[in-house]
Amino acid sequence: MKNKFKENVTDGVKDISSYWKIILIVFVVVIVAFRSVYFISEQKNGVVTQFGKVVRVDTAGMHFKAPWQSLQTVDITTHGTGIGYYIDDDSQDFASDEDGIMITSDFNLLNIDFYMEYKVSDPVAYLYNSEAPEEILENIALANIRTVVSNYTVDEAMTTAKGLIEQEVKEDMVKSLQDTNIGLSVQNITIQDSEPPTEDIIAAFKAVETAKQGADTAKNNALQYQNEQIPKAEAKADKIVQNATASKEARIAEATGEASKFNKMYEQYSMYPEITKKRMFFEKVEEILPNTRVIITDGQSKIILNDGTTAKNSAISDEVEGE
Repeated sequence: MKNKFKENVTDGVKDISSYWKIILIVFVVVIVAFRSVYFISEQKNGVVTQFGKVVRVDTAGMHFKAPWQSLQTVDITTHGTGIGYYIDDDSQDFASDEDGIMITSDFNLLNIDFYMEYKVSDPVAYLYNSEAPEEILENIALANIRTVVSNYTVDEAMTTAKGLIEQEVKEDMVKSLQDTNIGLSVQNITIQDSEPPTEDIIAAFKAVETAKQGADTAKNNALQYQNEQIPKAEAKADKIVQNATASKEARIAEATGEASKFNKMYEQYSMYPEITKKRMFFEKVEEILPNTRVIITDGQSKIILNDGTTAKNSAISDEVEGE
């Protein structure tokens, strides 16, 4: 009886021991599965390392790794930061800091603020090539901004050259980031504001800017007036040319007619010079004295002619008969 009881107890202990072994195995499997299976979101990349060495970089989706491998995720979305200003935690307003004060090529001080957008371009370099990549990025941005702004006058940096400054700063930062290889890339950098550091200078520069805007307005008005007057002047000149051309053609036609008339008269004169002379004389008298009664006599004729026409015709007839 006692032996049988001992056997039952022994069998029970063995069953309990097997049960806990199964639970332990299941627990180990769950832990391994939990550590081996992971998900990466669209906004991140996963860097898998094994004994301090990078194995691979995973993008969005479900992935597997060995339990002894480590995983670090990196946010790859675009981030923004201010350079030369910060957001006051108490008032939530923008406040300038000393980093925004630059010196220009004409040795003036200018408070200029930039907004920079950047993102992680290389997760491995971002994690392991530097301890503080964002801080290095801001220092690179400040260095390049100061260099570029120093090539422009204070007036240019505040007005016409903002686009050029932004473009040059971005190009220089791209080169600097390639050299340092901290795993970050600049997406965009823009000037938020630029003004002199004191109130008096701010007022003076605003007055200058207003004057320049007035000059631009006057220039535009002058160009508009020029564009309006030039077509009018060209149209007037064309009209004058056309009138002159028409006058020239009329004068040429008139001269041609007069020349033709003269040639015909000369032909008649060549044939009958005396008769032609008298005719020309009588025609000129009629032209000069159209409404005057004229009596013409040769001093020998007994017949007195009453008008120039009769006298002319008579004289012409006498001349023809005489010949």
